[in-house]
Amino acid sequence: MTIWTPNLRHREGPLYRVIADALGADIEEGRLAPGTRLPTHRELAEKVGVTVGTVTRAYAEAERRGLIGGEVGRGTFVRHRDTPRHLPSPAQDEGDDALVELGLNWPATPPGDPAGTALVKTLDAVQRSPRAAELLEYAPHLGHLAHREAGAEWMSRFGLDVSPARVMVCSGGQHAMEVALNVLTRPGDTVLCEALTYPGLKVLASRLHLRLQGVAMDAQGLVPEALEAACRGGAKVLFCLPNLQNPTGAVMSEERRRRIAAVARKHGLSVIEDDAYGLLLDKRPPPLCSLLPESGWFIAGVSKLLAPGLRIGYLAAPEGPGTERLAEEAALASRMTPALTAELAARWVNDGTADELVTRRRREARERLELAKEVLGDRLRRTPAGLVTYHLWLELPGGFRAEPFTSQARRRGVSVTPAEVFSVGPATAPAAVRLCLGAPRTRAALEKGLQRLKDTLEGGPEPLASIV
Repeated sequence: MTIWTPNLRHREGPLYRVIADALGADIEEGRLAPGTRLPTHRELAEKVGVTVGTVTRAYAEAERRGLIGGEVGRGTFVRHRDTPRHLPSPAQDEGDDALVELGLNWPATPPGDPAGTALVKTLDAVQRSPRAAELLEYAPHLGHLAHREAGAEWMSRFGLDVSPARVMVCSGGQHAMEVALNVLTRPGDTVLCEALTYPGLKVLASRLHLRLQGVAMDAQGLVPEALEAACRGGAKVLFCLPNLQNPTGAVMSEERRRRIAAVARKHGLSVIEDDAYGLLLDKRPPPLCSLLPESGWFIAGVSKLLAPGLRIGYLAAPEGPGTERLAEEAALASRMTPALTAELAARWVNDGTADELVTRRRREARERLELAKEVLGDRLRRTPAGLVTYHLWLELPGGFRAEPFTSQARRRGVSVTPAEVFSVGPATAPAAVRLCLGAPRTRAALEKGLQRLKDTLEGGPEPLASIV
């Protein structure tokens, strides 16, 4: 453990924030190296002359900023900061020594992907349409009726029967999440989610000043009893991904969905269900929102299934007054979903192009998953047979911790994402990483990255530098 005392001079504000600021400055300037173990709450409180509660708030604020992480029984450590925080170019997997990106959850693009050809064909049809000029005008708050009808049709692929009147056209799934949260919450509210959740939700919660509370998970995702207990705290919103949960890949059974729906109904819980990957599954249980027509908000995007650059997502409000609230929020939004891209997505949904692209994405994902199993072998033994997915949850063998492993793998030329990025609340993040199969342009590049990952695992954990 390092003997660290924060320099609080010339800093203003609440004491807990002043301590967190000093901690951040010492990390930024290299006085606290990654892996450094910090003083206990009580030890630091005695050094600085504050209460233990103040230090607890300071450490919590520093953890919220991504500066430190806690491990039960081991202490609080400075996080490794050399994991990628930006979106690298897909060209990075070119060349023998280039970094292979397995940290970004991009769709698996097959060789000879027809999306580009379909785009040219559709744009030609659009420019010949008598409605072409209309696409350059302001659109209705919820989107043109034809585009909302296509959204309802797209949602039917996921098993949800919804009227176009309840559908809003959004600029991708993240925009749909933001709109739903703005409708359902106010600053300071608590939003329940899986204990390991999509990082985009964490970003939105921070910007909207919401408190996230993680709910325990098992191999099927949310645990009903844990959700029941969490509801007693007064939360009124749940965000979840029942299909191919990000990051764990869990798929919630129909029986589990019915139990979760019963808890939500009992406690008056509004549910935001994001089904970004559901069409990759050959057999899909009914959407959770189909069991909660009065309180379910359903998100079905196209970026993960058709093309990432086609930033279109569809948000379905529940039956009743939800649509009016949705229209009001859309009217207050500072951005408008471009009608031109909404037109492209609608045409692809209606003419069968979307179905063809999904079929090809699913086939490519299956091939890449088989390659991963071939290279990593027993390390993926918990991946259910027959599952098709873009991402895998890789539990690390004894001795490894997620963030140091991520740094170690990156030095070997492969990028993955540590569990800490997905972890919600003060609970210790598991020793695991998310492994994505879609970002490398070719299967050969994917195989190279997987082999580097295997070599990192077989090499064992690198010792942390001794810091005094």
